[in-house]
Amino acid sequence: MNIQRKPIMAALAAVVVAASLLVAGSTSAANGRGDSRNEGAQNLGSPDYGVCRGTDPRCYHDWHNFDPATDGYRVLVYSRTAGPRHANLGPALPAGLNPPLTEAHAAQNFIIRLGQENGFAVDWTEDVTQLNSPARLLRYNAVIFFSTTRDTLDDPAQTALRQYIRGGGGFVGIHNAFGTEYNWEWYEGLIGGANYYDHGANQVATVKTVNKRDVSTAGLPETWTFTDEWYNLVPFPSQVRFLATVDENTMATKRTAGHPGHGDFHPVTWCQYYDGGRSWVTTMGHDARAFLTDGSFAGAEFFQKMVLGGIESAMGKRPFCR
Repeated sequence: MNIQRKPIMAALAAVVVAASLLVAGSTSAANGRGDSRNEGAQNLGSPDYGVCRGTDPRCYHDWHNFDPATDGYRVLVYSRTAGPRHANLGPALPAGLNPPLTEAHAAQNFIIRLGQENGFAVDWTEDVTQLNSPARLLRYNAVIFFSTTRDTLDDPAQTALRQYIRGGGGFVGIHNAFGTEYNWEWYEGLIGGANYYDHGANQVATVKTVNKRDVSTAGLPETWTFTDEWYNLVPFPSQVRFLATVDENTMATKRTAGHPGHGDFHPVTWCQYYDGGRSWVTTMGHDARAFLTDGSFAGAEFFQKMVLGGIESAMGKRPFCR
């Protein structure tokens, strides 16, 4: 009888542990303002999205799918739009991988330049069939959604992205990645349990670096000037590590007609482990001038450094989400 009871007791213990993790996750999610003292460092489960998420590295699945020593580092930039299109993406791209780019494709050219200068390869596409299998995505250390809009993935691509993340993949979401896949709860969790709601005028404001331990924000000044649309978010991000915020008191227009703004804590950049993978996201990146290197756009140097650190940490080249 004792031999038969041991597996039962072990199973019951596992259920108790899992339940406690879900309770911890719901506690952090209830703290909707995302107080940095309650970042979710011990929250390994989420009742909202049903996956392991938060800032605890135990949420990461290392299945040894990536071998940078042999394959190097490579990222895929995905910028397909099924709705409004940001000017910094340039004209819609034809099908296939790595179609020709022009100077107008500022966002894609920006990531390509970062790769050339920092030792990682970059592919780019707006062809959803390039994302339709996990095996294809697992060629990349990170997948970057750059101002994608609306329902930009079909069913095979959704499945492949989920399996890629569960296989230890990296995700980077920039600007209107928050205006993507509104009705897919798993994706909402991937970007921090948040969604784009609205924004005010494109305007100058002060960014606050609230975490300097992370590689994406290490070395940035405590405050810096930048111009953006400053997205309001609903839901408010939860169980993430906040890295940068915007000071609404420095905006000419603090709110829009539909949203009161986020008050004294308005996050713009954060990171988390999610469903086995890594996710680094920023709502910033509206203005194509932010990708220039000529010093003409205030804060561009710091924004670009932050994005580079986000990409390199999400791909596993540097420590993630500290």
